[in-house]
Amino acid sequence: MQKQLQRSEVPEELTWDLTDIFATEQQWEEELKAVADDIDTVTKYRGRLGEGASVLLACLDAMEDLMKRMSRVAAYARYNMSTDGTSQAYQVAAGRAMSLVARIQGETAFIKSEALSLPAGTLERYLAEDPGLESLRPVIERMIEEKPHTLHPETESVLASLSEVLSAPGTIYRLSKTTDMTFEPVTDSEGNERPMSFGLYSGRYEGSSDAVLRRNGWASFTEGLKAYQNTYGATWATEVKKNVITAGLRGYPSAIDMILSGQQVNRDVYNNIHDTILTELAPHMRRYARLRKKVVGMDKMLYCDIEVPMDPEYQPATSFEQGAEIVQEGLSVLGPEYSEIIRRGVTERWVDLAENIGKSTGAFCGAVPDVHPYILMTWTDSMRNALTLAHELGHGGQGVLSQRYQRLSNSRPTMFFIEAPSTTNEILVGNYITEQSTDVRMRRWVISQLLMTYHHNFVRHLIEGELQRRIYPMAEEGQPITASVLNRVQGQILEDFWGDEVEVDDGARLTWMRQPHYYSGLYPYTYAAGLTIGTAVAAAIEEEGAPAAERWIEVLKAGGTRKPLELAEMAGVDMSRREPIQEAVAFVGSLVDEMEESF
Repeated sequence: MQKQLQRSEVPEELTWDLTDIFATEQQWEEELKAVADDIDTVTKYRGRLGEGASVLLACLDAMEDLMKRMSRVAAYARYNMSTDGTSQAYQVAAGRAMSLVARIQGETAFIKSEALSLPAGTLERYLAEDPGLESLRPVIERMIEEKPHTLHPETESVLASLSEVLSAPGTIYRLSKTTDMTFEPVTDSEGNERPMSFGLYSGRYEGSSDAVLRRNGWASFTEGLKAYQNTYGATWATEVKKNVITAGLRGYPSAIDMILSGQQVNRDVYNNIHDTILTELAPHMRRYARLRKKVVGMDKMLYCDIEVPMDPEYQPATSFEQGAEIVQEGLSVLGPEYSEIIRRGVTERWVDLAENIGKSTGAFCGAVPDVHPYILMTWTDSMRNALTLAHELGHGGQGVLSQRYQRLSNSRPTMFFIEAPSTTNEILVGNYITEQSTDVRMRRWVISQLLMTYHHNFVRHLIEGELQRRIYPMAEEGQPITASVLNRVQGQILEDFWGDEVEVDDGARLTWMRQPHYYSGLYPYTYAAGLTIGTAVAAAIEEEGAPAAERWIEVLKAGGTRKPLELAEMAGVDMSRREPIQEAVAFVGSLVDEMEESF
């Protein structure tokens, strides 16, 4: 049986270089202490914000500087932990960093409360009086918008101090998944025993053309999940209850309304995405499922068969170096400044490629202030990895550009927009691969990969979002949220979407256990929002070329200085209407049409 590597056994060239943040553990220790000692650079302004605009500016400047330093401290600890969650030293370091973040949040919560307690019109006057505050206008205007939902200063301080405790459900979930959950080894069609883990199933076995390996992996995966379903049910129920109670305390109509307020979008936009995609996309995806079942020769399709390749003999492999070159070429249309960011990302060890015990599953990207972004993924020598790399570099490129042109406080768009840069990159690189090949099978493979992207973002993640849309009202009505409730509702959503084309078994009903997104507010549905924007932007770039690409770069540079629908509007996409969503769904339908014709 193939041995999984310990982190210490992984070759350096497959790892990211965290020494760009801190050269040594000792430097990190020193800065952790220094940041704690420097909290008073902000708290010295407590009780003084009424003295004038210059004092508010000095306070916000000091706060941004402190958070910039804290972000680097926290990132170093968090990224070490994400590469090896089994390390006790990394667990302790991450815990210390989280505790300091909670302390800073508690001690600096006075800024918002005190600013909002000033006489009506004071903040607006400050903005007019001091030009230095203009760059912080989005921050201040956001404070003013939140005033009706802001609690007593002491209450806000207590809640901020409890941030580590209040984020415990997500922490417990992620730690448990990477360090405690185990699965029985599985055998493939040739009788070989294979190791089994969360990452191996999601990254290798789920999409395997070996039906024995795929379904054995599914059975082992399902049994492993079942052992934790009641624990994870209670964990997610706690997350839901936390948001329900907080929304009530702050005077929001519901938890969903509270979280959408943080994303700066309304219920109509939220519902449009769910209702349009879940109803109008379902016929296309059912048609695709029927095609897959016919081509592969399956009597029935289980949930684990949804991503089985239809041309298993054709699985283009690629090394990281080859994949990185494809990504650079595919994104060169976005211009020299963006291309240089991508070049640095793939040549200067921004990416962790290893597969090792204790490494976090999936992929993510985080931009570290005054350093650069870091990308975690697992490279398996599949061309699919190139699209994943392009996706994560989309986050990285946006992070670099926004931090280059905006203050840190304004660099991050709200969650609603956060997946647009990444999904745009995926489509651009997919289009590039198609254009570079005259091979019919390669074109068919690329289309299947794009359909996989739409499946992940328009189907899998939006079904997660639909589960949230149904569960939160149930919790607000007093319904206890348990594993059995989640299994039942999850199964119903899947049956509604797939109809008779996919058999919804016990493993499918446990799908809610697979993603950490539930612990980040209403994150799941934003993948569909981002892909809708990305589809329109990529189409405009394909049609117009440089003018559309330049518009998009300006959007990325804007960061969080505009609300998400305004950013989309800058790119030519009106997300207040259903039409862009319907056009994206129609594009998926055209891809399915082409796949049907190719077979």
